[in-house]
Amino acid sequence: MTAIDRTPADLLRSALASDPARPLVTFYDDATGERVELSVATFANWVAKTANLLQGDLAAEPGDRVAILLPAHWQTAAWLLACASVGVVAEIGGDPAGADIVVSGPDTLEAARGCSGERVALALRPLGGRFPQPPEGFMDYAVEVPSQGDRFAPFAPVDPEAPALRVAGSEFTGLQLVERAVGDSEALGLTAGSRLLSGLSYDSWEGLASGLYAPLAAGGSVVLCRHLDRLSEEALAERVKGERVTSTVR
Repeated sequence: MTAIDRTPADLLRSALASDPARPLVTFYDDATGERVELSVATFANWVAKTANLLQGDLAAEPGDRVAILLPAHWQTAAWLLACASVGVVAEIGGDPAGADIVVSGPDTLEAARGCSGERVALALRPLGGRFPQPPEGFMDYAVEVPSQGDRFAPFAPVDPEAPALRVAGSEFTGLQLVERAVGDSEALGLTAGSRLLSGLSYDSWEGLASGLYAPLAAGGSVVLCRHLDRLSEEALAERVKGERVTSTVR
């Protein structure tokens, strides 16, 4: 974090300027055996493409609300930073009926159909794969995002005092989110180069902080684990050692 970081998108820009090659998100799915590692530069590229999809193809504007019906996943992290880049409000587990846009995983498609606006579906398959058959009424993220631009510029400046995130009944502005992420990173003892392993879901602030925002604010990285309960303690210890984990939250 730098003194001028006032939104989550600012945190990512600072990380990109500081050390684009370092790992930022390492993702494991212990139900499928998937492992994906994204450097700051690669993650920022996904964020830029997703933000361009949001702003361009989906016509999202600052203040719009995006219901995010996704688990803790590297693509969810990219959507959170893309929302922050555009200036829309990311609502984790939000009501699709009250949202302008809904972003759904494969297990929440029926609930997502309650959105009368744009609907985006993510297959959450290894390597960002597409649906074998696109869900009716949804844009397949994996089909649409690759052609988006690698650079993103918002049509209007993002207001750090405007709402940016809603989770578990609490709403945060971009500035509040950054300040809280910094505070949590300090409470967790994170510094530049720290590797935090998180097995928490994204349905709470604690899960979002440990699984994305706090490591980003500290200049560290996250080892984000989905279905961690399927891993034995011995296998977890091996992962902690192999990934050079410095802190664990689960």
